[in-house]
Amino acid sequence: MPTPEDKAREKIDQALQQAGWLIQDIREVNLHVGRGVAIRNFPLVSGHGFADYLLSIDGKAAGVVEAKKEGFPLVGVEVQAVKYSEGLPSTLPAYITRFHFSIKVPASKPALRTASTLTREADGPLPFIDPTRWQNGLKRLASNPMK
Repeated sequence: MPTPEDKAREKIDQALQQAGWLIQDIREVNLHVGRGVAIRNFPLVSGHGFADYLLSIDGKAAGVVEAKKEGFPLVGVEVQAVKYSEGLPSTLPAYITRFHFSIKVPASKPALRTASTLTREADGPLPFIDPTRWQNGLKRLASNPMK
């Protein structure tokens, strides 16, 4: 019987695929199989745990997705997302060294958080964008970093 976390991951997988991301398990990773790759259960450096999903664009780390079961409070999860971005392996190329935003996804109410802790919670489709638009946003951040 699927757990609440399994159900949330199914919804996340579907939303990512609809936005153009290819889903891979960590044991079968090929970062160059397509433009945007979402890797489940990505291991970070010691002491930083695992990211539920690492988003990669053209072979470079581009973001993390933190899956939470329905009803899990999203407040305070930013610390976990920052820990993930700080825990990227040094051998993994990345667009930026600290992710300025991350997506925390409970089964029914996704939220987009930015460095300024702006929150957007919404019912309906999960808030994923296609890899090209995501990459364009990262390039803008790299050229004009948030403070």
